Amino acid sequence: MCFAVIYSAVCLSTQLPAEAAASPLVVYDDALNTAWQDWSWDTTTNYSDTFSAHSGTKAIKATFQAGWAGLQIGFHGAQMDISAYDTFVFWAHGGSAGGQNIRFTLSSNGSNASVSQDFTLAANTWTKVEVALASMGSPRQAYSLQWQSFSANIQPAIYLDDLSFVSLNLPPPTPGVGPDLIVDAALDQKPINPDIYGMNFMGINAAELAFMDEIHLPVNRWGGNATTRYNWKINASNHAMDWYFENLPQDLSADAFIAANKLHGANTLLTLPMIGFVAKDADSCGFSISKYGPQQDADIWRPNCGNGKQADGSFLTGNDPVDTGLPITTTFITQWIQHLRLNFGVSGQGGVQYFNLDNEPMLWNSTHRDVHPQPLSYDELIARTFNYAAAVKVVEPGAKILGPAEWGWVGYFYSALDQAGGGDWWNHPADRLAHGDFPLVEWYLQQLRSYENTHGVRLLDYLDEHYYPQSTGVSLSPAGDVSTQALRLRSTRSLWDPTYTDESWINEPVYLLPRMRQWVNANYSGTRLAVGEYNWGALDHINGALAQADVLGIFGREGLDLATLWAPPKPNEPGAFAFRMYRNYDGQHSEFGNISVRAASPDQDKLSVFAALRTSDGSLTVMVINKSFQVLTSSLTVDHFGPTTGAWGYRYSTANLSAIQAMGYQVTAGGTLKAIYPENSITLWVFSKTRPPLTPRAFLPMVGR
Repeated sequence: MCFAVIYSAVCLSTQLPAEAAASPLVVYDDALNTAWQDWSWDTTTNYSDTFSAHSGTKAIKATFQAGWAGLQIGFHGAQMDISAYDTFVFWAHGGSAGGQNIRFTLSSNGSNASVSQDFTLAANTWTKVEVALASMGSPRQAYSLQWQSFSANIQPAIYLDDLSFVSLNLPPPTPGVGPDLIVDAALDQKPINPDIYGMNFMGINAAELAFMDEIHLPVNRWGGNATTRYNWKINASNHAMDWYFENLPQDLSADAFIAANKLHGANTLLTLPMIGFVAKDADSCGFSISKYGPQQDADIWRPNCGNGKQADGSFLTGNDPVDTGLPITTTFITQWIQHLRLNFGVSGQGGVQYFNLDNEPMLWNSTHRDVHPQPLSYDELIARTFNYAAAVKVVEPGAKILGPAEWGWVGYFYSALDQAGGGDWWNHPADRLAHGDFPLVEWYLQQLRSYENTHGVRLLDYLDEHYYPQSTGVSLSPAGDVSTQALRLRSTRSLWDPTYTDESWINEPVYLLPRMRQWVNANYSGTRLAVGEYNWGALDHINGALAQADVLGIFGREGLDLATLWAPPKPNEPGAFAFRMYRNYDGQHSEFGNISVRAASPDQDKLSVFAALRTSDGSLTVMVINKSFQVLTSSLTVDHFGPTTGAWGYRYSTANLSAIQAMGYQVTAGGTLKAIYPENSITLWVFSKTRPPLTPRAFLPMVGR
């Protein structure tokens, strides 16, 4: 038995007695254990079938009624602790037909990892299937067992028998060979702006405020659809298409949000309405049924508030925008900023530093169609931008303005008026063609450059675009099956890789961050880059944490200036630990470096790597993310970082989803560190030119303790 210590390995020859294996935990043996119940979909199930049994007299028969149907057995309770078991065993039979392609998935309820295994059944034969559980980490729980017909066609019935959790004392998996990683501390040096680690609407409860302190949250954004019509004078907003176009009071006022940010050291990014209306009160709705007649749907709590659609799904038109809206001009905004200066100070000196010019304006004619049913054009967007941004700069010349905060891919290139043409509108986008056939973002930047040349005032400090990956099942979605999880991890390449064809309806390279920089360099140099909303989904799962860690590494390497995650994770979820790995990996507020340097992996889909120098203490930090579903061994070579004996290691993985584990000191040989990277893991190496004196401790966050 060997233990890694600071500079050597100490091995103990004492052999400990083997632990007694836990007795099997039976899920089905002639009858379903009463702790479990049937949750199947598109499948007829019989738990007492006598056609064939592996043992006893009965088996489970699953007759699929559709493609992708599934037999699912769910735990009747929160979830079952299966930490004492390392394998799930069952027997499967293909009936008289055979050939069925089946995907088995064991899932927990919450953030613990799932495990999946594919198999094909033989006719008239019972086949034993053993599913290793080690990758789920420990402690581990079971919530559902699923056998999905993995075909778009209806497959013949299958039979299952003798389902149980067992302990086989399996050895750890043999590592595969991972790509060799290379870090060169002298190349590609560029500052990493800490504002890339921002979030949206963080700090609404005590746990979130504590998390803000843990990671020293740099930027907290007040944004989203509701902020387009926020009335700061009465603390109310219209929730638009998101919630029956209702005016509602805000749980947290903008003033309280800003005050909390100041108290906890975060800068505020505040969205300013420029649509022309804000909420006139806190209780009216845009499509009153008593006024406009029956509608497709209505709020169950306020049944007079409809969704603005006829029974056939078509939009109601001709409603009065002042049903909910108070018309405003730039005066409303300048009064608000004067109020903010009075209460919080001057921008950049304790006051609000960043202002968003509204939110996703090219969607106004759908999200806010009760007050702005007309599709927004190039000309209206720039006119509103000039008016509102100029008003801000007059009152608060030190403020930083972000725009246009557009929703995504189509909005980068076309206006809503273009899209309103219908049919194959992209082949004849009338509005774009009327503006020199320039993509919307490029034309927008050109006009703002022209304004500065004419008036001597820069109205736009950051080009801000939102980005939600469009691949099915990725953004704002649960982890999904193994193929979806792999897709999620591949799709981060859309942020930077010009050779990656986006696996969605976009079906072409996105390379968002280099593309944004090209737009700025060509059309309005000096403008910084921001991604005001983004989300890769599954933040309650290790898969989402891996994607989030990858995204944060990409943001730093590519030189993004500001980013705020939409729908942040709960502080105890895996996605939150992705932020901790960069902002507080040891519980002592130690951070990833602030000067990005070259880090290369020949296979980013297996191991992605990011590196940075930390100027505060001269350390080199290297983040390695195992995005594969396999344990990998790999060498990490560090060049141009002086003599170093090794690195401290920190890891977040399915071995413990509640803490970042300190791994001790790993010795290098000739500048190369060889290490094993568990599947689905995030590993941070901290290299120092001096031998560190203390053993690091595991980081256990306050949340949940």
